[in-house]
Amino acid sequence: MLPRYTRPQMAAIWAPENRFRIWFEIEAHACDAMAELGIVPREAAKAIWDGGAKAMAALKADPAGNVEKIDAIERVTKHDVIAFLTWLGEFIGPESRFVHQGMTSSDVLDTSFAVQLVEASDLLLADLDRLLAALKKRALEHKDTLTIGRSHGIHAEPTTFGVKLAGHYAAFARNRARLVAARAEIATCAISGPVGTFANVDPRVEEHVASKLGLAREPVSTQVIPRDRHAVFFATLAVIASSIENLATEIRHLQRTEVREAEEFFSAGQKGSSSMPHKRNPVLTENLTGLARVVRSAVVPALENVTLWHERDISHSSAERYIAPDATVTLDFALNRLASVVEQLVVYPERMQANLDSLGGLVFSQRVLLALTQKGMSREDSYAAVQRNAMEAWRGNASFLALCRADKQIGEFLADDELVALFDMRYHTKHVDTIFRRVFG
Repeated sequence: MLPRYTRPQMAAIWAPENRFRIWFEIEAHACDAMAELGIVPREAAKAIWDGGAKAMAALKADPAGNVEKIDAIERVTKHDVIAFLTWLGEFIGPESRFVHQGMTSSDVLDTSFAVQLVEASDLLLADLDRLLAALKKRALEHKDTLTIGRSHGIHAEPTTFGVKLAGHYAAFARNRARLVAARAEIATCAISGPVGTFANVDPRVEEHVASKLGLAREPVSTQVIPRDRHAVFFATLAVIASSIENLATEIRHLQRTEVREAEEFFSAGQKGSSSMPHKRNPVLTENLTGLARVVRSAVVPALENVTLWHERDISHSSAERYIAPDATVTLDFALNRLASVVEQLVVYPERMQANLDSLGGLVFSQRVLLALTQKGMSREDSYAAVQRNAMEAWRGNASFLALCRADKQIGEFLADDELVALFDMRYHTKHVDTIFRRVFG
């Protein structure tokens, strides 16, 4: 995690002190369930909560010092969960012998990982809500702002800037639904002991811990929670990242000097170049393009983590220690940066209109083509007649309308007033309300 691209709320989820807090809660809730079942004394469960509360207070008061104590123990034990339990036992005392009864380290690690991913998901969902609100506001603002639609980067037909933004809103609405589903899939608890058979830990313990942590029970954990769940989660983050890059790329193109239809907000005192004072570069959206690549890079390790030896190995563990914090922290930052870009995006409707007019009406070529076919000219002849005049207009010899009005073949099928009527921008916006109802309800 780079501080430059890290927001404190998401970083806190992956901080060691938060991980150890979750580990303690898993162990303590499991002891409560075991006390109810008569496996451990009730006073022992109380002592574990009391001692654990002291441990958590110490951890909160001095995170770095206590994390270092746990790390020092791990340097001897070479086992992170044992190191934590040893440190925790110092606060609990003799009753600590009842902690971790019948459990294995994966019960703690995988269940804790699920809690962290759920916490990260909740932050990301809030980020998406902010971005969706910004996109909706700007889409409604520019619902009727005419602009040119492009295919292959070339002028195609008129649309509105609001419709452009509505399309991105719809994409992020789908992404939100995907993340909700991925959150549900990842929110599973496994307290099933070695190889997942519950031989030394009653299934009711898992049920109790899952309930307390707001998780579902993993049907078959095999000692680890199956990693196909995690693969879906990180793939979902990658799709969201690609949607970020899609919108960022659109803004970058619109800010190009030759286009200049919209641009990132350029604040007072901001500098675009160390050498060229005139520069106003799309640095934020370029940054988002790069960050999207980082998030997507988590997908391959997540997919490869699905394959484990038999009931459990730890080949997935080292990869997840990287990709989980990096992907969620980076996506959290990127979503908030994109929301800010959209909120402050500077739009130039007059430049959009100028670009619409720049090719002398060529954007109406399909309307002329269809009108000719409806009047009786074959499609082949209609296409040839329209293209002939369009290419002349493309070369700047005259406006497309003037060329069509002078074309005798076209004149045989279309009266002058009928031809002129085809060059009406409002024709292309007549269903904008329908699109907006479909997107925004």
